[in-house]
Amino acid sequence: MMGHSGTVPGSISAADVPAALARLSKAVESEQSSLLAPPTANDDDNDEEPVVSLRNRALPLMGLLSAAAASKTDVMWE
Repeated sequence: MMGHSGTVPGSISAADVPAALARLSKAVESEQSSLLAPPTANDDDNDEEPVVSLRNRALPLMGLLSAAAASKTDVMWE
């Protein structure tokens, strides 16, 4: 989705951070526009995991990428 290989440990260079953020933002917008109604919980099955949208999962990463783009720094993880 962000154009990264998915290797761990990994990194996104400072030059590539804005493009990764743009791709992630586009995916979140695309998901939001495709949702007609929010998912409903199934009351009969209490074992089912709650549905978490891409937007909710991506917000912390988008904040991290925005800060990295503003400061022109690499993003690395283990």
